[in-house]
Amino acid sequence: MLESYESGVSDLIEYFIISGMMMILIIITILTITPVAIYHPVDQLSEYAFIDIGNGVSTRIVDLYVISPEEVGNITSKFDIPDDVVGREYEVIIESEERGDVVSVSYGNIRRVVPLAGIGETLGVRGNTTGHGLNVIQYNSTGWE
Repeated sequence: MLESYESGVSDLIEYFIISGMMMILIIITILTITPVAIYHPVDQLSEYAFIDIGNGVSTRIVDLYVISPEEVGNITSKFDIPDDVVGREYEVIIESEERGDVVSVSYGNIRRVVPLAGIGETLGVRGNTTGHGLNVIQYNSTGWE
């Protein structure tokens, strides 16, 4: 009578099936964890940093407006903002919208807008910059051509 050694083969097949299923689950986990664990927090941090940068630029513009001369005169102010946010370069644009003048800080599809506290109603403000180097705000009571 021959002995049956099927249990050894079935254990091996079971091991291969379970190992294959685990490999598939690990691959799926690796592919889905990158956007959830890395990109989402970086985007969220960028949004908060853009709001802070927009508030800083808005404050500098408001401060310049407060000390601006009523008569003929001009003021030039230099300031620095971070070169990048989590390794991403960004752009700061001062533009007019239906709500008034705003400071818009953006990178790719992330954009945060900070209002200019009513200055746009009495004094036209416009311009753009990036985080590299010193940035300049200029005021001229006679206007710019």
